[in-house]
Amino acid sequence: MSRSQSSQALEAAESLCQERGERLTPIRKRVLELVLGWDGPVKAYDLLEALNPEAGTAKPPTVYRALDFLMGLGLVHKVEALNAFVGCTHSHDEGGAELFICSDCGTVEERHGSATPTNAPEGFKIDRSVIEHFGHCRNCTH
Repeated sequence: MSRSQSSQALEAAESLCQERGERLTPIRKRVLELVLGWDGPVKAYDLLEALNPEAGTAKPPTVYRALDFLMGLGLVHKVEALNAFVGCTHSHDEGGAELFICSDCGTVEERHGSATPTNAPEGFKIDRSVIEHFGHCRNCTH
């Protein structure tokens, strides 16, 4: 993600937090900056390692709490199959995220999922959905 896209995403995150009455604390903001600036999916322990020179003694729960908060607002997605995280600059009010993961180079591309019926049990309210597709990206299929 370019620096200007990252800057716009941070501004949007701050606005979203204000709208929802949430706080984008300095550690949450820094975790979001790191995820947005990372080249590809990032694991929580890589974030912890990147934070420690800055934050001194950040512990794993600090990073996981920040990631949980950011995921709750839709600012970060967890790539379940990779146990890693990617930043999101889209609104998912109309559907979930679909992540396309290249099995060769590891890139993750996001597309908007459509709000489609699921096989959810009656009365079950879905809070978030992430669909992961594995294959080969354009660069790796040539």
